[in-house]
Amino acid sequence: MRIKLLSVLVDDQDKALKFYTEKLGFIKKTDMPLGEHKWLTVVSPEEQDGTEIVLEPMGFQPAQVYQKALFEAGIPYTAFHVDDVQKEYERLLSLGVSFSIPPTPMGMVTLAVFDDTCGNNIQIVQV
Repeated sequence: MRIKLLSVLVDDQDKALKFYTEKLGFIKKTDMPLGEHKWLTVVSPEEQDGTEIVLEPMGFQPAQVYQKALFEAGIPYTAFHVDDVQKEYERLLSLGVSFSIPPTPMGMVTLAVFDDTCGNNIQIVQV
């Protein structure tokens, strides 16, 4: 068993695509129209055949409630691994990304949490 897709709920797919590519540095892999939404995925430039992030539109009311509750509680929706949290934090800050938690050592990991502008807190982690 492997993980091929990871869905991230977003309030606007076009805004999410712009943030995830222009700020985070992911690459658009799939952009297929499906009615009012689309099947939209991005991948890491380092693993273009690896796990795809589905920028999932929130057309389902319970998903909206769930996403909002996580965001308001400050809980990250998901986490991405980075080699150097401090370096990535500084890079993202220079691009205007807003952090709720700066790089913070937590035992064997260092983490930081930012707002993806699409309704989610996202955590970056260095092991």
